[in-house]
Amino acid sequence: MADDLSVNPSGEASLPEQPGPRPEPHTVQRGPRWVFFGEDGLRAGWSALLFVAIFVALAVLFGAGVKLLHVHTPDRKAPLPPQWAFVGELIQAFLVLLATWIMARIEGRRLIVYGYAGRARLSRFLWGALWGIIALSALVAVLWKMHLLAFDMGHLQGIAAWKYGLAWLAMFFLTGIAEESLLRGYLQYTLTRGIGFWWGALLMSILFGVLHGHNQGESPVGLFSAGAVGLVFCISLWYTGSLWWAIGFHMAWDWAQSFFYGTSDSGMVAQGHFLNEHPVGPLLWSGGPTGPEGSLYIVPLLLIMALAMWLWWRRRGVTAPYSQDA
Repeated sequence: MADDLSVNPSGEASLPEQPGPRPEPHTVQRGPRWVFFGEDGLRAGWSALLFVAIFVALAVLFGAGVKLLHVHTPDRKAPLPPQWAFVGELIQAFLVLLATWIMARIEGRRLIVYGYAGRARLSRFLWGALWGIIALSALVAVLWKMHLLAFDMGHLQGIAAWKYGLAWLAMFFLTGIAEESLLRGYLQYTLTRGIGFWWGALLMSILFGVLHGHNQGESPVGLFSAGAVGLVFCISLWYTGSLWWAIGFHMAWDWAQSFFYGTSDSGMVAQGHFLNEHPVGPLLWSGGPTGPEGSLYIVPLLLIMALAMWLWWRRRGVTAPYSQDA
């Protein structure tokens, strides 16, 4: 009969392993807390919904206050005065940043991590503004050359031109802050840690296009181009790690449309613009009441921009700092 004892390397006798139930490996307890919380705290989807709920609640409360005070608002069908536009964008920017600050406090992060960090912020902003004017001017030049846009006589001069120009520039700066912070700030950061940067970018860009649907005079091409522009802005966020390039581009693009060239901007006509123009020809090519953003010529422009941005930042050795921060 075989010996029941065995000798281990240390020279000590030991009994062989006995059959029987083995201890169960450690399993993760899945309960109600697991649904809402992960290793990084509140799950990304719930965080995004909470941010939206806070922003909507703040907007509803503010709107109720405006109604109680019987504040007169301008006719949406008339050209929009810069002072009213400025106040509206200032309020929206404040509410977005307040909701972002609340979420930053909840998550224990700094406010600037949601798209306002990164290096060379002023330089990014100014370069974005320069390319915003160049890109819009190129689109207007194509429309004019193809006889799809005609300039009219008369333009603002002297003090009036400076007054309206600076007023609209300040207003569109707030537009850049508000819209980029809302869709490519906290929400983009949070969706990145949940479903990845580019899936989040696609979702936010589609939403950006959909939100333009409430603009009077908007068209299907205009809605598509708004979403496509959102993806272009996400390329800058991916490579620079901040929203400053996109804010500068957004500001300058809208300013050049609404004030300098006097075209419609997603159906909005600004009060007090430097030049005067009107669209000519088929709506799909001229943009019609939507403005240059409603022209199919914007599609190749955005493709060229996206390719140029990718080549430029890759050539300079920039390696997606936003994905590393997220």
